Amino acid sequence: MPDTNTIINQTKKWLSNVIIDHTLCPFAKRAYDNNRIHYAVIETTDLQSQLEQIIMQCAALDNDANKETSLLIFPLALSDFEDYLDVLETATALLEKQGYEGIYQLASFHPKYCFANATLDDASNYTNRSPYPMLHILREASVETALEGFPNPENIPARNIQLTKGLGLNVMKGLLADCYK
Repeated sequence: MPDTNTIINQTKKWLSNVIIDHTLCPFAKRAYDNNRIHYAVIETTDLQSQLEQIIMQCAALDNDANKETSLLIFPLALSDFEDYLDVLETATALLEKQGYEGIYQLASFHPKYCFANATLDDASNYTNRSPYPMLHILREASVETALEGFPNPENIPARNIQLTKGLGLNVMKGLLADCYK
């Protein structure tokens, strides 16, 4: 396994070269450019410890207004996409139970991400494919503010699917593979 700095640098490269350069998330550039994204490499494979880390990251965001968002990177765990989805569901329920509903929300990224209505080799899956399994903790107030100033935000997913399909599977695979170089 690569060291923590390498994993974070690969993640930053993915954010820059895939997400930001192709405007898959039109709101990511500002947080990225202003160094307001916290990167946490979670090496545990134990579910309970992973869930504790998620809550600890929420608490860290509570105490640091300079960090807009947190990317939790799981390089040693959650490689199976179905298992990952189970953890995402459990983590979302835990956020609610811990009183974070309406404060934080989770976005999901995974190397094997596959939309329910897509095949594994559909380029559209690359809107959510990442170098490692990740959970993205977003401040809901920031999301709402960003959406208010963005025309037709409901069209973002369809635009991203159209973009990735237009670029094609080989280009999307190449962009993701380049993150490891």
